[in-house]
Formats: sequence, C-alpha cells, structure tokens
Amino acid sequence: MAALIAGCAAPGTTPMAANTAAAPVPPQIPLRDFFRNIDRGYYRVSGDGRTLGFMQPALGDDGKTKRLNIFVQPLDGSRPVGEPRQLTRESARDISNYFWKGGDTLLYTKDFGGDENFHVVAVDAASGKITDLTPFENVRAAVLDDLPQDPQHVLVQHNQRDKRAFDVYRVNVKTGAQTLVAQNPGNIIGWQTDHTGAVRMGVASDGVNNTLLYRATEAEPFKPLLTTDFRTQVNPQFFDAANAKFYAISNRGRDKAALVLIDPAKPDAEELIYAHPKVDLDGAAWSRVRQTLALAAYNVDKPGRHYFDAETRRMFERLEKQLPGNSLILQSATLAEDKYVVAAFNDRTQGARYLYDAKADTLALLGEISPWLKTEQMAAMQPIRYTARDGLEIPGYLTLPLGRPAKNLPCVVNPHGGPWARDGWGFNPEVQFLANRGYCVLQMNFRGSTGFGRAFWEASFKQWGLAMQDDITDGVQWLIQQGIADPKRIAIYGASYGGYATLSGVTKTPDLYAAAVNYVGVSNLFTFMNTIPPYWEPFRQQMYQMVGNPEDAADKARMTATSPALNADKIKTPLLVAQGARDPRVNKAESDQIVAALRARGVDVEYIVKDNEGHGFANEENRFEFYGAMERFLAKHLKP
Repeated sequence: MAALIAGCAAPGTTPMAANTAAAPVPPQIPLRDFFRNIDRGYYRVSGDGRTLGFMQPALGDDGKTKRLNIFVQPLDGSRPVGEPRQLTRESARDISNYFWKGGDTLLYTKDFGGDENFHVVAVDAASGKITDLTPFENVRAAVLDDLPQDPQHVLVQHNQRDKRAFDVYRVNVKTGAQTLVAQNPGNIIGWQTDHTGAVRMGVASDGVNNTLLYRATEAEPFKPLLTTDFRTQVNPQFFDAANAKFYAISNRGRDKAALVLIDPAKPDAEELIYAHPKVDLDGAAWSRVRQTLALAAYNVDKPGRHYFDAETRRMFERLEKQLPGNSLILQSATLAEDKYVVAAFNDRTQGARYLYDAKADTLALLGEISPWLKTEQMAAMQPIRYTARDGLEIPGYLTLPLGRPAKNLPCVVNPHGGPWARDGWGFNPEVQFLANRGYCVLQMNFRGSTGFGRAFWEASFKQWGLAMQDDITDGVQWLIQQGIADPKRIAIYGASYGGYATLSGVTKTPDLYAAAVNYVGVSNLFTFMNTIPPYWEPFRQQMYQMVGNPEDAADKARMTATSPALNADKIKTPLLVAQGARDPRVNKAESDQIVAALRARGVDVEYIVKDNEGHGFANEENRFEFYGAMERFLAKHLKP
C-alpha cells in the first residue's frame, strides 16, 4: 500500500552552477541509449561459488522477441569460463529479478501483462528444467525465506485460498509440492521467520492498529506481544544468534526510526542499538556465517552505513579504497559469505559489477552496465534544500544540464511516486535523458516522503492536493527565485502518485506549468479507493486516515476538491497521459476519466495505452514509445 509505484546545499544556492556551465555541451544522445535493456547484467553468484548467473536480452520461446533472460556460466575462482548457457526463454516480458537457491537452482518471479499476480518459478541450473512453484490463476506469490539451511525447500507466501490474505507454505523447489506452514486468519499483513526458517512472528492489523504476534516454536499458537497504532512502527528485521530476542526498526517514543533489540519476555523494554540523528534507518543486515549483526543502512542525501561488525567494516573499507567515488551495494553472496557480487555506481553512471573475493581481497570485473553512456556526458545530481511556505524544510535533488549556465533554463519538475516513498541520489536514466535534452530537473521529497521521521510523514495525512502539492509548487517557486528556471518553460512530470501530483498541479496552479506528463497517475480519489487490489483491503481504514474516508462529509468535500478528474474544467495545460491497461494499483479508469473530461471540453490530450503493461511500462518497445512521445511533447511546449 505504501508504494503506488532508496553535505547538502544551503537554501537558495546553486553550488554546481559554475562547473556545470564550464563543461562542454554534450552531444544529443539517442533516446534508446537511456532506456534500452542492458547487454548483460544482474550478476548473481551461486551459493557454492562455482557458477555465475546473469541476464541478457535473448530470444524467448516465441522465437521472435528478445527479453531479459537468465544465463549461467561456470566460474574458475573469480573468472567466468566456458560458454554461457541460456536457462529461461521468456518472450512476453523481461524477467525483473532472480536469485540462487544453493548451487543448483535459480528462482524468479513472473507476472502476466503487468497484473502483479506474480508466480514463483524455479529453474534447474544443470538441466534447464522449469517448474512453476505457484501455478495458480490470479494469485500473487513471493518468497518469504529462501531457507539456506534446507537445499530442497523455500518458504512461499501466496493468496490462493483468500485473495485478501497470504498463507505461508514450505515448497519443494524440484517438484513444486507444498505444505502449509502458517494459515492467515485474515488479518496478518506480514510474517517473520527465525534463522532456522521457523515462522515465529506475524503482524496482524485491524486497519488502524497493528499487533505483533509471537510464538516460541511452530508447534505453539501465536500470542499478542505488543500493539501500536499504524503511525508507530515496530518492524521486525531478524532474530539474534540464539533465536530468542529479535531486532526491529522502531519509532516507539521517538521521531526517527531506530534499530532496537526486543526481548519477547519484556516487549516494551526496547534496547536501543543504533539511531541516526537526522533520518530513519532503512534496515539492518545480519551475517549468517558469523552469527552477528553486521550493519544498519540509512539515507540522508546519499546512502550511508553504520557498522557493528569489524569484518564488515574492513570489507567495505577495502572496497571503497578500490572503487573510490562510488556507492556500493552487495547484490549477491555465496553461502560461505566469502564471495560477493558488488555493484559500484554514482549519480553519473550505472557503473560496473565485480566479483569480490573477501579472503583474497581481489576484485574481478564482470562487466559495465551501460558503457555506451559516457560519464563525462552525464549531469551531476546535487542535493538541495528549500523552505516550504509553512516553514517546513524540503530536501530534494537538482540536476542541471551540462554546458549551459544555470539561468532561465527550461525545467521539468519530477515529484516521486508512493507517495510514502522517497527520491534518492544515484543514476536515474529519466533525469539524465532530460538533462541531455537541455532541461534542468528538480526532484523533491515533499512532506510524507519516507525516511525523514514520523512528524514529516504524518504531515502528509489528508493532504493530497493540499500541503503536499504546495511543497511541489514551492519548489518551482524556489527554482524561479534562484533564476534557474524560465517561469514560462516549466513542465511537471510524474508517475503513480507523481502522476496525481502532475494532474493536481495543473488543476490547482494552472498558470504555473507549460506542459504536463501523467504516467499511471491517480485522477479521482473516490474511484481510486474503490479499485484497490483485494490484498490491500487490510489497509483500507489506514488509507481512510491517510487519504480520506469517502463516507465522511468533511473528507468527501476535500476529496472532491482535490480529485483532478472532478475539476478538469480548471485544466488548460497541454497534457500527455500514459497508462497500462492491466495496472492493478492505478486502474486504467483513472486515466480514462481525465482524458474523457478534457476531450469533452475539446482539449486535445495525447493518450498512450498499452494492453500488455501494468503499473509502468516494463517492455522495451513500450518504453521507447512513451519516452519518444514525451520528448516530442516537451520539446514542443518548452522549446529547450
């Protein structure tokens, strides 16, 4: 539900303006170079360290269409040897991600036309045999625990029995045979296992209050451990080495969510392990081999880590020494935690992937992700701050086009989706594409964006189209006041909630924007609430408190006033709309309504609908069409 779709500048400054203008104007890079599939990537090392997995475009079972499919290749130490073998032959859609189960099986998820009813699929690395572990119609499944200590099984949760609730099954990855482990009484919204794979905790919700359920063994019934309202987060991460106490990210009694240790015998006596003074923690990591807490992750302006384990600290320090100037992510590891796939990237490049041997402290290059995009031709993403009209500080990112003075630029304002998510620092192909075309790009973490504390999040409640929208408008005014933006050449573009913010912007401030692009965005708060997927049903009462209750008179009046489709008579900004016909989150009717309302007034709206897509366009050819249309549309109205 929280995702309808991871040193700052002082207010009023443009610290990179001089350097940006001094750089040469880069050539216009082909659109497809920003949005094409990679040639090879998604590297994963097998649990035994003997085989490398990766994905690359390859013909699927239709013999005509190239999609991202899984390949494997033997490893000699850290060096791939021999010829790669193609394991999967998907042709309808790219495989989005996968992982190894031990040394001989790979698991991935697939949906159908973007409907998000994911199946969990197993592939035998030796024979190539494919087994759909959840071959059920209109069922959403996911791996809960890969059970590293059990070579034959994983824990899978799915909603076959009840579309609103997810039960847990132990599934044989070779045969697909499944055994029920935990049946959902209907109110469980999350499960937690211990280090042996036993399902020990569940989070039950009545829609407003959450109760953490606990049991010492799977033979015992669950019992309530603690209850909080939904504003208070107690999110279990993993158990301690003895499988007795558990670590959680909690904001009980504090504004910023911190890492705590909880003893089930004394659940209200949290032991504080680590808190960041400025932001919530994103999560924590555990070393299964060393049986110790490894690190906590957070994100201020850029991703950061706090280390608990000396070995983890040493490993990252060695990697940072060899890969300076990059953010690092460990994307895969052997069961022995002695080899890792390392992703190294920054705001100007998707970077490269390496196989790191932790014992030998050696890096072997596996491949660059998009070498056709030259780092020196990409623009820097600058963390910035500005002050909203009510005094709230809004963090964000500003990307200025290379070779152009930061003055009177055409600009694209790009609010993120969620809305309970956030923008972060790193390589963003949309932003780089727009900067290459001469636009400055402003992204802002408006109130409600996650990671900035409870008060900042709660400031968004029932503020769709109101204070949340004002934060975006105030960012536009900041750009104008700094002289960066040409006030007559500003566009707004967003996806999901960002699409709603786009429509809300051209409804509430119709003279502010010269063009608008709405990508899978909400247009009517009433129909949106009535078409949420069944597995979001436990969150309905929470949505009523955060967005609005259509049955409440005051909420109904506010939702009416802030639903763009119901106020389309105010829109005069040129509009481009893109929608996936199988979107389960933002139903196609959301885009149909706004398009119909404007066309009824004789307003010309460009409307792109893809029948084989859901919440965003996954297929390469559809991405090319959408971004090509957006490029022509923005060029026509902003004249970069």
